[in-house]
Amino acid sequence: MSSAVISELPVASARAAANVNPRGEPVVRIENLTIGFRGRHATQPVVGPLDLSVHAGECVALVGESGSGKSVTARSLVGLNGANAEWHAERFEIAGKDARRYRERDWRAIRGRQIGYVLQDALVSLDPLWRVRDLVAEAQRGVPAREVRERSADLLRSVGIDDPARRLPQYPHQLSGGLRQRVLIGTAIAGGASLLVTDEPTTALDMTVQRQILALLRARRDAGDALLLISHDLAVVADLADRVLVMRAGRVVEQGATHEVLSAPRHPYTRQLLAAIPGPASRGFRLAPDTRSTDNPAGGARIPLPHKRIVGENRVLSVESVTKRYGAQPDAPAAVDEVSFTLAKGETLGIVGESGSGKSTVARIVLGLLAPDSGQVTLDGQPWSSLPESARRPRRAGLQLIAQDPYSSFDPRYTVGQIIGESLDASGVRGDARRRRVLQLLDEVRLGSGCYDRYPRELSGGQRQRVAIARAFAPNPALLVADEPVSALDVSIQAQVLDLLADLQAEHGTAMLFISHDLGVVHHVADRIIVMRHGRVVETGPVERVFNAPTHPYTASLLDALPSLPEREPHAAFA
Repeated sequence: MSSAVISELPVASARAAANVNPRGEPVVRIENLTIGFRGRHATQPVVGPLDLSVHAGECVALVGESGSGKSVTARSLVGLNGANAEWHAERFEIAGKDARRYRERDWRAIRGRQIGYVLQDALVSLDPLWRVRDLVAEAQRGVPAREVRERSADLLRSVGIDDPARRLPQYPHQLSGGLRQRVLIGTAIAGGASLLVTDEPTTALDMTVQRQILALLRARRDAGDALLLISHDLAVVADLADRVLVMRAGRVVEQGATHEVLSAPRHPYTRQLLAAIPGPASRGFRLAPDTRSTDNPAGGARIPLPHKRIVGENRVLSVESVTKRYGAQPDAPAAVDEVSFTLAKGETLGIVGESGSGKSTVARIVLGLLAPDSGQVTLDGQPWSSLPESARRPRRAGLQLIAQDPYSSFDPRYTVGQIIGESLDASGVRGDARRRRVLQLLDEVRLGSGCYDRYPRELSGGQRQRVAIARAFAPNPALLVADEPVSALDVSIQAQVLDLLADLQAEHGTAMLFISHDLGVVHHVADRIIVMRHGRVVETGPVERVFNAPTHPYTASLLDALPSLPEREPHAAFA
């Protein structure tokens, strides 16, 4: 990313970094903040007491699992906690002004001008009725109209969008998840705010685009802007943050310089979070701790995963020279171009690559939701992609999907029992046998019978993903396609879900096609890996060989873009 592009934007980088005094008055200073939400009978406290300060030229990170109070704390900085929120603080200053008595009009004056906010869900945050050019222009209030278009293009280019002229007339629904997130970040930095609050800003991004976004945020920090980063990716925190606050149940349990906290954590909860991060050291071991043990300072002992048996001669899936083009023109670019691979019983094959590399198109072809233009897919040695849907339907129970967003894949009118039971219909399981099978699955995914009559809206994100896994395993499929199954989960819930998948795969001998942009997760779960770029497979092989000795420059560039944690001190290691 060109530094010249960044310097032209209407942001606080116009202030020379040499004139910034990080030890001067903080942009935000909060002391003894408590936040609660009024319920039917009483106010339920969710955060506090909490102290927080962010200086110019500094990045402070809030980390912790879902429900720890990170986002509630961040939303309080822009007055977005809602009408039923009650908060108190001994001090709550923004840019030196007391914000404790701010009204809605005061908060509106701050949003975008003094504080930019990047939310996690870009599709919800961007107005679906506005084109990208209108979204970016609206954020540049006060900029002369004749300059807005050029500045808008520069903004999109600076956040990793290579063809802004093409994207500016488009609507959010016409963009990929990664592109939408980049547009959202572009709108947040457009107003020249001195504080940028970023809530999981890289969750939906692949590694190379994540590196661009981190470089952009780092450039703003170095130019004197204050950053508040919320992330469950501790490697991203290590790469960007100067200080870190570890939150649990609304309270800060540990804080300090990022390198010190992540390399020599003092609190057991911090050590547990670090131990849950997947990567080369975690291969073959559970990520979630064994909480029954007290021998380990992190609160649990590292224990091996169950052994899974890969039957190499039993090919569950074979993809042969598959090509797919979108568009009627014969010279339309190929979304998937001559892709071939096989998958054996009990094996996990990881597919990695940037957004637009063809990963999800391959998944849709394998699932029989999209017909290839050429090539073929065979399932259990029998034709699959060449069959009409009427012939595929009886065999669909043997091929299941775990989607990235389970909530959108559930019928909100169905209970958990109905959602899981529906996947048994094709197998002919009815009545009491169906109920017994659903209850068995709920136990297997560690939810229990108490969830049988609950609705998806009553469950947490991790619980919904467990329901999705139970639904997928219900008909005992031979093949499971997992498309970004843990990308939206915090590190501790992700650890539980990955352990659960490993247990079920070992028990049932299921083959799994695992698609992810998180190379650490793929390194942990996959036996083999294929790397895709522009619709083609550029490298394939055993996961250890590909990660340790990549042969293609693109694979090497992906691995180079992977943020890393500081080395842990020996006494802080998770045994």
